[in-house]
Amino acid sequence: MKKVMVLGIGVVFVFLAIIFFVVPGPSIIFAMAALVCFSIYYPTARKYLRKLQKIFTKACHKLDGIK
Repeated sequence: MKKVMVLGIGVVFVFLAIIFFVVPGPSIIFAMAALVCFSIYYPTARKYLRKLQKIFTKACHKLDGIK
């Protein structure tokens, strides 16, 4: 039951991300939240979440001027 609820919440986040890709909004936040939900049960999603975290870390360091 817990798995179904977590995956259901992940699907809702995916739909919200798709909606906010079309209209202005925080689409990347919802896409990341969906990946977090899916990464609990799926190793592939965990791999993509780690890649996304590395990309955002590098982008933040670049914006802050840190090498």
